[in-house]
Amino acid sequence: MSDFWSPGLGRYLARHPLSAWPLSRAGWRLRRESWWRHAPFLPLPPQNYWAFRLSTANGSTGSKASPFAMVDAAKWSLRQSVRR
Repeated sequence: MSDFWSPGLGRYLARHPLSAWPLSRAGWRLRRESWWRHAPFLPLPPQNYWAFRLSTANGSTGSKASPFAMVDAAKWSLRQSVRR
């Protein structure tokens, strides 16, 4: 789970509590299928997908996104229309 948490994210959310809503909504949209059947029993995205998203966003592998960048990306993804 530490791969999904950015250093300073808790401190950022404590100072900007309204940012937790778009972050949690975007996270819910990225959850893996049948997340309740496999440990850690949390609605997290698949590990390989998360690694891909971080590497394309930051331009390198193994880097962490800043808390501001995570919230900004979450807000952007929620503004996108979902067509089915």
